[in-house]
Amino acid sequence: MSTGTIPLPRVSAANGGGRVAPHRWGALIVLALAQLVVVLDGTIVNIALPQAQIDLGLSDGQRQWVVTAYALAFGALLLLGGRVADYWGRKRTYMVGMLGFGAASVFGGLAQNSTELIAARGLQGAFAALLAPAALALLTVSFPGGKERNTAFAVFGTVAGTGAAVGLLLGGVLTEFADWRWCLLVNVFFVLVGVVGGFLFLRESKAEGDNRYDVGGALTVTLGLGSLVYGFSLAEFGWARWDTIGFLVLGVLLLAAFVFIESRVAQPLLPLRVVTDRVRGGAFLLQAISGSAMIGGTVYLAFHLQIVLGFTPLIAGLASLPMTVVIMVCAPVLTRLLPVIGPRPMMIAGPLIAAAGLLYLSRITPDGNYFVEVLPGLVILGLGMANLFIPMQNLALARVAPHDAGAASATANSAMQIGGSIGLSIFTAFYAAAVSSRTVTDGPSQLAAFTAGYSATFLAAAIVMAAGSVVAFFMIRGTKEELLPDADAPIAHVG
Repeated sequence: MSTGTIPLPRVSAANGGGRVAPHRWGALIVLALAQLVVVLDGTIVNIALPQAQIDLGLSDGQRQWVVTAYALAFGALLLLGGRVADYWGRKRTYMVGMLGFGAASVFGGLAQNSTELIAARGLQGAFAALLAPAALALLTVSFPGGKERNTAFAVFGTVAGTGAAVGLLLGGVLTEFADWRWCLLVNVFFVLVGVVGGFLFLRESKAEGDNRYDVGGALTVTLGLGSLVYGFSLAEFGWARWDTIGFLVLGVLLLAAFVFIESRVAQPLLPLRVVTDRVRGGAFLLQAISGSAMIGGTVYLAFHLQIVLGFTPLIAGLASLPMTVVIMVCAPVLTRLLPVIGPRPMMIAGPLIAAAGLLYLSRITPDGNYFVEVLPGLVILGLGMANLFIPMQNLALARVAPHDAGAASATANSAMQIGGSIGLSIFTAFYAAAVSSRTVTDGPSQLAAFTAGYSATFLAAAIVMAAGSVVAFFMIRGTKEELLPDADAPIAHVG
């Protein structure tokens, strides 16, 4: 959902830099398409979930894993995907990622039960973790400098910024006029264009230096995050259960092992210097917090619009867009304002404004009006997120050494995806508790129970976002010159 800025890594002649790539504008179209596919698939199924749940008989817990599986696999494997692209070959990684993404989409579109659908979404996320870093690296190689480079990254960033909105609209159209399965099967058309275009316009490149893989780091971080998210998802059935506690503890231990491994290996998956800086670490933490609200909290909006308010999938998709529109409208203004007032005020105020929007959404009622109970909350939420996204992306990647730019970029994107996975799992537990409580006290009024659950998720997300303001207050310290020393350096807009 977010757009931001990443310092461009240095590209040498040995790895494909320094020369203008032939057919570079064709390459731009192909790579922008790849970015669009990765971003829109994070939201395209949101509108389809109510119908998919009915068709496949998904439980509420299984329903949230259709979203979580994609975000978790994508976020957990993104660092490894970037390393694979650099050393195995960026074009080769792009092609494997694109073909694998298409195959996983067909598998999901033809799924006959919850296990197949969730597995397909996880495979989509895994192949997206190969596709996304390979596409960004190929774009850097294809446009080594000058005005054309700025134009290329502006196009790439625009596609990334609008991908979520495209996903909501396309999901609504396909679900209403075709079938929810086409929200996955439609990727086949994108993949065909991407594969043919890749053969025609992309050229191979690799990074210089040691090509050893941090297998231990990759295993511990992937299994650790997976265990942690699964543990939180089990909280739906009780926080004190042995399996809930066991998976949470296992996740923490595996992540601790990951930190230990990264401090010892010569070629770490995530150099610890990238995250130990207080300001940058605070920005990564805010990425996770904002991801929990954007992915974990607002996914329940689609359920409220369709199940309670009775909107068609298309109308629900359109009704979800005001937040994205507000972010896009505010982004250019806030980008110009950032060097004037500095990032700290915006990063303290942004989460509070977003929390106010979520708190407003928590006031929904079963017979409420969209324009009274939902639209104002989405506008406020979009305004808050815009104030947070612009400085947050800059700080997450400011003052990063060129050789760490890739790891820092992947960490920033991973933090948002993992935050969304954890947030959705936790919010689902609050949803289940609220629905159960309302059903017991108020009888069998199903819409009232659902509304109470959605309200609980918005309230929980509001509390998390308010905590983000506290994080910014204590961790984002320094003058605007100290926080943004590279404000005049070349930057690239990405999602």
